[in-house]
Amino acid sequence: MDIFGYVRADGRIGVRNHVLILPVSYEVNQVADQIVRRVPESVTLRNQHGTNQWGTDLEQTLRVYTGFATHPNIYGVVLLGWGSEPFSVDAIGAAAEAAGKRVGVITLQQSGGMRRAIDEGARLARVFVSEREDAARIPVPLSSIILGTECGGSDACSGISANPALGIVSDLVVKAGGTSILSETTELIGAEHLLANRAATPEIAEQILFIVKRIEQNAMKMGVDLRGAQPAPGNIAGGITTIEEKSLGCIHKAGSAPIVEVIEYAERPTASGLVIMDTPGHDIEQLTGMVAGGAQVVIFTTGRGTPTGCPIAPVIKVSTNSNTFHNMRDNIDMNTGTVIEGIETVAQAGQRLFQLMQHVLSGQMTQAERLHHHEFGIYRIGQSL
Repeated sequence: MDIFGYVRADGRIGVRNHVLILPVSYEVNQVADQIVRRVPESVTLRNQHGTNQWGTDLEQTLRVYTGFATHPNIYGVVLLGWGSEPFSVDAIGAAAEAAGKRVGVITLQQSGGMRRAIDEGARLARVFVSEREDAARIPVPLSSIILGTECGGSDACSGISANPALGIVSDLVVKAGGTSILSETTELIGAEHLLANRAATPEIAEQILFIVKRIEQNAMKMGVDLRGAQPAPGNIAGGITTIEEKSLGCIHKAGSAPIVEVIEYAERPTASGLVIMDTPGHDIEQLTGMVAGGAQVVIFTTGRGTPTGCPIAPVIKVSTNSNTFHNMRDNIDMNTGTVIEGIETVAQAGQRLFQLMQHVLSGQMTQAERLHHHEFGIYRIGQSL
């Protein structure tokens, strides 16, 4: 089973060929924006982090930067720094070069100000954009793919139509030798025992129960009981009544494969198969974490029509009901409300979604890409100092 992708120097497979302008602190967001205005073939993101972070919090942020700079969907990257970050921008650039990327590193202070930084960044971006045209898609196996699974704006149909259909896709990717990521730890609450029963080893089962307990305890430190704070108002408006109901619908995304690994936020899986990444339920933060961990594509199911995407990975939007599909046709790639209406079975919808994913992996644009959805957000551990 082949798709068409880009073979990178480090052996990983890209399904997009982006030139990324990556601001590693919020002080240079404006520089990045100006570069992309001059070179619209490149992409960038809005960053809120990079300074006033320390310890494990900073380490997590750096995992995201490195994951994006070395990502297989990236041809070249221009790293932008202010010059007073508490880490080495050059070290991120060195990691990207080791992964075979074309790399430029610019710091505002050393460049002599914003205008010179924009000029140099635009020059590098044009060079990388021109060079990437030499890269060509070739047949590559589906086993090279990491699929990120996500649900946002869930409703009462999520666990009946779109999430089970996505579970079928997840199983097919795993069966082909690829990797599928289940995330959203806050939305595993109440269903963690079912996932633990699917763990490949007793140690993995303990890790699943641990990450759920940890995120509940962290919330309680703020005086919040997640079992009473969820479902969110939008979920309730969509017909979900309890956090357990939401979680039981959420885990359908993971299909039926055994769970072979539990990883921290933005870490790259070391095993092929079904993997759990510990992320919050926040749509953008979990999406950013999975892509930083190497996911080349994300399938995002939604009952309420969540309008989001990612700057470097295609995000396939799947509506759980036909009303949302027709109401937000600009944002949605596929409708599984057909299952609710009895037009097709979950198995048929899953096969249809699998075929759509293959087309997207081989180059077909998603609605989020057409609409230039480039949302980005990093899950913070510590407080800002």
